[in-house]
Amino acid sequence: MNKFFAPLKSADKFILILVGLLGAISILMLESTVYDDGIVLARPVLIQAVSYVLGFVLLIVIQHMDYRFFMGLEKFLYIAAVLLLIMVYVPGLGVEQYGSKAWINLGFTTLQPSEFVKILFVLIMAGYLSEHRDELNKFSGVVKAGLVAAPIILIVLKEDLGSALVYMVMWVFMVFFAGIDYKIFLKCILVTLAAIPVVYRFLDDYQKERIEAFLHPDNLSLSGNYQVWQSKVAIGSGGFFGKGLFHGTQKSLDFIPVQQSDFIFSVVVEELGFIGGAAVVLIYGLLMARFTRIIRDSVDLYGALIVVGFTGMFLFQVFENIAMTMGLMPVTGITLPFLSGGGTSVIASMISVGIILNVGVNSKAINF
Repeated sequence: MNKFFAPLKSADKFILILVGLLGAISILMLESTVYDDGIVLARPVLIQAVSYVLGFVLLIVIQHMDYRFFMGLEKFLYIAAVLLLIMVYVPGLGVEQYGSKAWINLGFTTLQPSEFVKILFVLIMAGYLSEHRDELNKFSGVVKAGLVAAPIILIVLKEDLGSALVYMVMWVFMVFFAGIDYKIFLKCILVTLAAIPVVYRFLDDYQKERIEAFLHPDNLSLSGNYQVWQSKVAIGSGGFFGKGLFHGTQKSLDFIPVQQSDFIFSVVVEELGFIGGAAVVLIYGLLMARFTRIIRDSVDLYGALIVVGFTGMFLFQVFENIAMTMGLMPVTGITLPFLSGGGTSVIASMISVGIILNVGVNSKAINF
């Protein structure tokens, strides 16, 4: 047993503590959403707890490996990523939830493949960009890097707009870090802006409606606007110190939408106030800072790109989710990492942290 936990001795303990804090807050707030004049061990709470345990075990397993093991396996990882994503279209296996057909039914639970494919996507792009870094000083090289990512992103876009945005942000972070020329970067931005009207035409109706709702926030008849309005009421009513744990009225009366996942931050602020919300943001900030240290100390571009990809993923998800609850960003269904309820998200996030820690541990070997 000691041998199993041995790799954690060299891992960044501060990252483990921060993730542990978020896990504790997550289970506590999920318990608050099912609280009924007493502690209730409801299914969402149990799933979250089990997912954290399983995720922690997988995190340790990853520490027994070397992240460089995945170098050269990009073709196999690519095939695996595409196969996982198209599983949602298998009759009897794929199911629709929250307006998106991005889930597969395992019988005892559901799983969102795109959460795990994020990990494969980072490994794929890290391998490609580390081998083709010199090509990024040409527009054609950037286009090639985009074409590598495009099939995966387009499949995800068909399934879920929010997840596709996360993939795009990861790609931008990694390409930018790999050394793209700033003039070419500006050209890419212009091309992207020009392509938005074309992409919009191919979005599903529910995706278009979410964008329309964001552009017209006062129209409560548009899908999502009423829910965001209720979320803002909950956040505003929390005040500085909050209404107290388990005592949120907007939460208990079910005015806060999807309060166990997408809008969990609204529950936090209503019950724990500005202080609680700021504490959560501070924990995320400290976590990103530790990731940045690992990027700085990485011994190779491949490892650094991996951590950059995951940092971009977590950073955007935190920003989008919290901004969404305040009406500052469109409702996209992006969960709050480590805090939102959902086994798939928790396990995928723990695996991602495991790989980040692995890069950090293997970088320490030659740091004198």
